[in-house]
Amino acid sequence: MTDIQLYSQISSLPSDLKKQVSDFVSSLKKKSKRNEKLKERQFGYANGFFKMSADFDEPLEDFKDYM
Repeated sequence: MTDIQLYSQISSLPSDLKKQVSDFVSSLKKKSKRNEKLKERQFGYANGFFKMSADFDEPLEDFKDYM
């Protein structure tokens, strides 16, 4: 069913039924948002993803004048 077909069917309904359709759509949206919970992050998930050089903590040559 296309959006236009759905709109045509809804627009042909009496006002009280349009209100029920609106309420139903709202409840579907709320239900959908509840199901979109973020997955809990696990410790160590990115382990091995980044590589640091052995001299990472050593002072940079560019800053020798400031030390």
